[in-house]
Amino acid sequence: MGEKKKAKAVIVGGSTAGVSCAHALISAGWDVVVLEKSSQPPRGSPTGAGLALDRQSINIIESWLPQPQLLQQTTLPLTIDQNQTADGDKEVSRILTRDEDFNFRAAHWADLHGLLYNALPAEVFLWGHLYLSFRTSGDKTSVTVEAKVLQTEEIIEINGDLLVAADGCLSQIRKTFLPDLKLRYSGYCAWRGVLDFSGNEDSETIRSIQRVYPDLGKCLYFDLRTGSHAVLYELLSKRLNWIWYVHQPEPEQKGNSVTMKVSSDMVENMYREAEKIWGPELVRVMRETKEPFINIIYDCDPLEQIFFDNVVLIGDAAHPTTPHGVRSTNMSILDAAVLGKCVEKWGAENIPSALEEYQRIRLPVASEQVLHSRRVGRIKQGLALRDRKPFDPKTASAEEYEELQQKNMPFFANVPLSVD
Repeated sequence: MGEKKKAKAVIVGGSTAGVSCAHALISAGWDVVVLEKSSQPPRGSPTGAGLALDRQSINIIESWLPQPQLLQQTTLPLTIDQNQTADGDKEVSRILTRDEDFNFRAAHWADLHGLLYNALPAEVFLWGHLYLSFRTSGDKTSVTVEAKVLQTEEIIEINGDLLVAADGCLSQIRKTFLPDLKLRYSGYCAWRGVLDFSGNEDSETIRSIQRVYPDLGKCLYFDLRTGSHAVLYELLSKRLNWIWYVHQPEPEQKGNSVTMKVSSDMVENMYREAEKIWGPELVRVMRETKEPFINIIYDCDPLEQIFFDNVVLIGDAAHPTTPHGVRSTNMSILDAAVLGKCVEKWGAENIPSALEEYQRIRLPVASEQVLHSRRVGRIKQGLALRDRKPFDPKTASAEEYEELQQKNMPFFANVPLSVD
């Protein structure tokens, strides 16, 4: 008897969800191939920015890495979750909530992706491959994916036992099954940027921002004003990650991206608006950041199913979410880990049962987290909610402040990894 043939997964999308899924499925004994339209691995991509990893995600990633200590070495601690505001025209911050048991770590997207990607066999990734379509066999036991090799325009086919849609919140694969699904525009966008201050540690900009935000390097700061808020935290290698949420009509976006390129006029206008709201220290950080960009903030109502025969959705393809619960990356990592455990438990001959269990574990959790993140965003942006008046940091009660804290996220510290 020959050795039993390994099951094979075709993963579409090589961002965090895709690369995490590759690790989880390889750990489960599968062969994987990842199709990614980008021509090469990201190198400090300008549209990549900061993210925060929770304790569960950290443990999962470390289990995938041959050198687990590298994760600690490429991230900074976020031990404090702080919400604050400024009273009147005074430059003095008033702390609304402060949780000193936060226990997350801050990473730059490109650093985390590089860490995960470099720990995979090189042949797993097919760069410069644009997903076109798929078809499942009549008995639903195999799937054939068609892709275009962008360098040569050649159309190729790849066969597998499972298709994993890790192709983001605008997922083309999801559209095959849910053609009428529309993303919900939040009513606001986020200006984002990462200021690299290496070599400028003693500049007035950095000294003054550290004076106003003294816990940079260990604190996730949320700065609230009436109808707006900003986020600030430090990344490894002398970088500051900032986000500013701004109400505006939904931008017209061409192409398949929620990231917008911006003109120099738009950037100048953003600086002028920032000066009306934020202290000069934060504005200076924004001004000195190269290539700030805009994320259009979408989510969607929770899906009723996240697998279809032997096609499964993970990450933002399964549950587009707003960033207010620092969930997107963490949900992708948890999706991957749970999917890996389920296919390992059920075996390649029982893929429907494995996907059923994956959905049963992940869908209720992700759905609650998406809706909670939406609610927190609407509160912090001073938007209407059915059960409360718009939040204003100047007039809100201590009880209302408590709702701002990250630890209120459903399943905050204990996301289930299996069915009890």
